[in-house]
Amino acid sequence: MDTRHLFRISATALVAAGLLISGCSSGSPSSEASASNSASGSGSAAVDPAALKKFYGQKLAWRACGVAGFQCATMKAPLDYAKPDGTQIKLAVARKKATGPGKRIGSLLVNPGGPGGSAVGYLQGYAGIGYPAPVRARYDMVAVDPRGVARSTPVECLSGKEMDAYTQVDQTPDDKAETDRLATSFKRFAQGCERRSGAILPHVSTVDAARDMDIARGVLGDKKLSYVGASYGTFLGSTYAELFPKRTGRLVLDGAMDPSLPARTLNRDQTAGFETAFRSFATDCVKQADCPLGTESAAEVSTRMKAFFATLDAKPVPTGESRELGESLATTGVIAAMYDESAWPQLRGALTSAMDGDGAGLLALADSYYERESNGSYANLMFANSAVNCLDLPPAFANSAEVTAATPSFEKASPVFGKGLAWASLNCAYWPTKATGAPHRIEAKGAAPIVVVGTTRDPATPYKWAQSLARQLSSGTLLTYDGDGHTAYGRGSDCIDTAINTYLLEGTPPKDGKKCS
Repeated sequence: MDTRHLFRISATALVAAGLLISGCSSGSPSSEASASNSASGSGSAAVDPAALKKFYGQKLAWRACGVAGFQCATMKAPLDYAKPDGTQIKLAVARKKATGPGKRIGSLLVNPGGPGGSAVGYLQGYAGIGYPAPVRARYDMVAVDPRGVARSTPVECLSGKEMDAYTQVDQTPDDKAETDRLATSFKRFAQGCERRSGAILPHVSTVDAARDMDIARGVLGDKKLSYVGASYGTFLGSTYAELFPKRTGRLVLDGAMDPSLPARTLNRDQTAGFETAFRSFATDCVKQADCPLGTESAAEVSTRMKAFFATLDAKPVPTGESRELGESLATTGVIAAMYDESAWPQLRGALTSAMDGDGAGLLALADSYYERESNGSYANLMFANSAVNCLDLPPAFANSAEVTAATPSFEKASPVFGKGLAWASLNCAYWPTKATGAPHRIEAKGAAPIVVVGTTRDPATPYKWAQSLARQLSSGTLLTYDGDGHTAYGRGSDCIDTAINTYLLEGTPPKDGKKCS
């Protein structure tokens, strides 16, 4: 699955070697970095700008990195910003230089979301070659894998076999024994992360990643940060604007998160978002001759989908390999297809096969969601996802009893997915590192205009989140896409793409409230 479409609330539910670039004077730290520590909910200790000069002054040694036209480098940052003279970590950076024609504007950093999606992989696999040509012509396209992610001191938690077992645990427990098994799986996951990555776990917050982005901005020689963030990348971008409003340039926040909401509300809202997306799928499915869930009404599709999940809960089906397709993996496979309506035909085929006793198609969709390779190994997406989420916000639930009490509200939000996503929200209850962040409004007073993009039937980041973030930001402007799928830029709407391209190239944001279809 394209890493543009990554947003995970829970861990279960992308020839200039030797070229040196140094940060110019505009890239050095300033009192803004220190003053920003008082931002509500930042969860960050005091930062001494003077002690960070060595990081802003570092030179990147660019080298070829296996993908034609791209260069890679390694950037250093302090593990703990409160102790900048202590341990350092290495962050992976990649770029594709502006192609021309036209005068180079600067660097455009991109992030695909997650948390846990590889920005470098996203740049090399999509943004650096798939973003509109006029944008690539005038910007150096740049990505930094956030700390703890992919190539940047990655968080590790479980082996491939352990992850296989983890992803198959029943997430709709029917009795105490099943509830205990699910809780135990979350505990083992957390213990694995602590055992393999305990040193970095307290230092992978979004605030830390935003500070890393400012070092990258300075090292690249840009006075202000230009940035396109999708999904969770919008939270990273808005956090940057909160910390460094005067250094905020042209920010596009596509598929926005609402930073003012606690984890339980975020999870329940996202549950409702997946229900909205599934209803769109159901409405389309009944019109298709190959719909395996009925052809009379969307309500019939939902009822049969829920019934099929229950069937798999009682009796998984074979997949042609050692793993069977049970309810948990099947649900994940369906959710994976909700991110992009172009996956709906694939989902119809996978469901048809599964109902005939072959779960391979749904298993493949689930594996794409988890970034499982054919050799049984997993990317660190899910590990980094939990590590960041559990640090950024206090847990949605403290124990199983709280989940049980809240499950009816999740089922109201989504009759199809509600129970499973309620229980998936328990994962941070057992996390070994206490959360340092807290829900809070982000205003970023003093920042340049920021474009917030929302899709009306977005499954992972509900439209109302974009509306809320645009209202919170003192310079926010809302751009709406009336459609399906997760995020809007580069997904086929000329209206959206033109508005964003104009903003990135000319600095002129669309009129607040502009709508596209």
